[in-house]
Amino acid sequence: MQKLLLVEDDRALSLGIEFTLKDEGYDVIVAKTEEESKHLFDKESFDLVILDINLPDGNGYELCKYVKERKDIPIIFLTVLDEEVNVVLGFEYGADDYITKPFRIRELVSRIKAILKRYSKDKTNGSKLISDEIELDLASATVKKKGEVIGLTAQEYRLILILMSNPKVVVERDRILKELIGCDEAYYDENTLSVYIKRIREKLENNPKEPKYIITKRGLGYMWDAEVIKG
Repeated sequence: MQKLLLVEDDRALSLGIEFTLKDEGYDVIVAKTEEESKHLFDKESFDLVILDINLPDGNGYELCKYVKERKDIPIIFLTVLDEEVNVVLGFEYGADDYITKPFRIRELVSRIKAILKRYSKDKTNGSKLISDEIELDLASATVKKKGEVIGLTAQEYRLILILMSNPKVVVERDRILKELIGCDEAYYDENTLSVYIKRIREKLENNPKEPKYIITKRGLGYMWDAEVIKG
């Protein structure tokens, strides 16, 4: 049984999430503060963390960083903070997903299942995709540029994988969103996808304003505009 750590100080909300996730077959441990969360994380083994940003004794960004420095597990932010700067900051601290309140509980369940499935799948694959200076290693779920590992969230990695797996082909926005989530209904809004693309270009491209790898096809989607070989 997969174990989830839910960090949420709103008791009514945490009870509802806990009940639903346990009904889905997950083992759920609830924490209300940053200090309590760190204590639980250090003591037990979790497969995924659901994390609010505003905590009574701290903030979720620092807790996200604390978790990521110690174990490679997915983190989902669940918060009322919906400004682009908050979304970007969440991803910079290592979050794998970002959901704003209010939200649909089935949306949360779908994203949890998809992220856990991808983490498991990405670690069992064993090939590489190579495109000029960029190398994607499916076995380790890492991306390198000129031999140097690039720091990516799981969703950023997954987006690069989607595009590199379809080189020279326009991948529609709806298809990207569905593949990122792993279900037929796309819950991400287009602003979130644009944030992903912007952040990835800043990490991959020599000149993000004139991208060489990820090209925007306005009104359609995005394309990996370079040859890719399997290694």
